Amino acid sequence: MSQLSAVLIGAGARGAGSYAPYALNYPHELKFVAVAEADPVRRAQFASAYGISEERCYDSWEKLLAEPKLAEIAMICTQDRMHRDPTIQALNKKYHVLLEKPMSPDPKECLEMEQAAKENDRLLNICHVLRYTPFWSAIKKLLTEGTIGEVVSIQLNENVGYWHIAHSFVRGNWNNSEKSSPMILAKSCHDMDVLSWLMDQPCTRVSSFGSLMHFHEGNAPEGSTDRCLDCPVNKTCAYSAPKFYLSDQFKGWARHFTPDLAKDKIVQGLRETDYGRCVYRSDNNVVDHQVVNMEFANGATAMFSMCGFTFEQERRIQIMGTRGELRGEEGKLTYWDFVTHQKTEITIPVQTSGHGGGDEGIVSSFLNEVRAYGGQEGLTSASASVRSHLMAFAAEESRLNGGKAIEIGEYAAAMMKG
Repeated sequence: MSQLSAVLIGAGARGAGSYAPYALNYPHELKFVAVAEADPVRRAQFASAYGISEERCYDSWEKLLAEPKLAEIAMICTQDRMHRDPTIQALNKKYHVLLEKPMSPDPKECLEMEQAAKENDRLLNICHVLRYTPFWSAIKKLLTEGTIGEVVSIQLNENVGYWHIAHSFVRGNWNNSEKSSPMILAKSCHDMDVLSWLMDQPCTRVSSFGSLMHFHEGNAPEGSTDRCLDCPVNKTCAYSAPKFYLSDQFKGWARHFTPDLAKDKIVQGLRETDYGRCVYRSDNNVVDHQVVNMEFANGATAMFSMCGFTFEQERRIQIMGTRGELRGEEGKLTYWDFVTHQKTEITIPVQTSGHGGGDEGIVSSFLNEVRAYGGQEGLTSASASVRSHLMAFAAEESRLNGGKAIEIGEYAAAMMKG
């Protein structure tokens, strides 16, 4: 198996923490030869870990992509609104591109990136990692084999977790749709993608409801302050930052604001960064709960629910077919046959890499697709991603317009004209 070379653009939690470690675990398959990262500490750490020379460390993607082509692959893991330009430039340089999700908060930019991949005859795969997990792959296999007959309806719940929504979507990088993306894209484009994939039918119509119900100043406890460290009520607050980041359970998440996890460094970060702010006094505007109803071309339906107010961080799915029913939750699938009344349970082995094995799985699959490339699209190609992104864009359009049903064909046509 030939070793492939790659450059990394954006050495944050997803790029450096989730995808790049594949090169450390399987050095015969992948080697990083350059990195572009604005943060000097992250840039130096990545260079040291992956043996990248100083002249191949760049403080901007523009400088890296100004060089002659350095590798076969570009992994692009910048923030949501910084995806379009480096992606198109990398494709124009004839890199195969693995791009962190979502593609872009702008539908037109998604279409432009898809077109650039086609024009340059390069792979552009989006990191919809759920497709690459043993859990979701097993569900897809059962449906493809007709185990429960024709799919009639799917119900998918995304339980975000009370601590995760506070970390990422109230205090963190994805808390404001003007700076990043709406929640339906930033968190739930995975879910739109997996529903599109499992249903294997075009989605024709969506409607959606949701709001920022809890995390705003109107719900701030009496006597609370702007920062948790100074707050007299933080001991009784479910979202206390010191309780999160100074605990063994959640301390690892402090890496988003300090590379040094010593307690004094964490405390310093809580004093100086947004991760120490009161959840009721942050500049967040994304929803904390949302539901989406979907209709597909063959008449099948799906219901998706995202909620931040859950104890566990997990996804649960129920699929109703003409010959049986399938239910899935983390680590276990159960399905029933309507003819025999037989109940079958499948245990999914515990996965060691992130997203239930999806982070490692997508890199492995992408490398194989690059090696065998002959013009074919990848499993999570830009074209597939555009379809599921349009579902998310239409859902947000519906939510902002009182739940009005949106015809996706008309919506997509309007986007193309606009």
